[in-house]
Amino acid sequence: MSNKFELTDEQKRQLLKLARAVVESKVTGTQADIKLPDDPALRQPCGCFVTLHVDGKLRGCIGTFVSDKPLIETVREMAEAALNDPRFANQPIRPDELNRLDIEISVLSPLELTKDPLSLELGKHGIYIRRGFQSGCFLPQVATETGWSKEEFLSYCCSHKAGLPPDAWKDPKTQVYLFTADVFSEKELS
Repeated sequence: MSNKFELTDEQKRQLLKLARAVVESKVTGTQADIKLPDDPALRQPCGCFVTLHVDGKLRGCIGTFVSDKPLIETVREMAEAALNDPRFANQPIRPDELNRLDIEISVLSPLELTKDPLSLELGKHGIYIRRGFQSGCFLPQVATETGWSKEEFLSYCCSHKAGLPPDAWKDPKTQVYLFTADVFSEKELS
């Protein structure tokens, strides 16, 4: 399991610069001249998540697993969408917080259905769990940030994200997908 392509540090910086321009434009209500990079690698279709932290605290995270649009378009859309994360509707990012904002992008590999959820590697694999119309996901970095075991990672995703019983991941009717992510942030690449 791997990403479709590897991104260079320069390509990562271009994506972060794009996401920042979108976020700053929306937060300040100004019209930004957002120029999309012309790099062919960034024009491949790919899923991604954009995560916003202010002073190290999560303030928005939105993404898509599959996109038929170029990665740069998906990053632009997810950066804007992350500002509207419903979990943070009562505390939108303010202009005075922009200098304390750190943007993180996770470029995703394709989803792979697994018959053995415990085959996941903590910190390497993210999970997407679905049963019927209920679904939830955790990016790979969530396991590292929380220190959860594999069972906790799967159970919390079921109960806190998908609205399923904590042990739903053990049920054959529940689909568990694994994916990897190339994760990078402004803090890391500044």
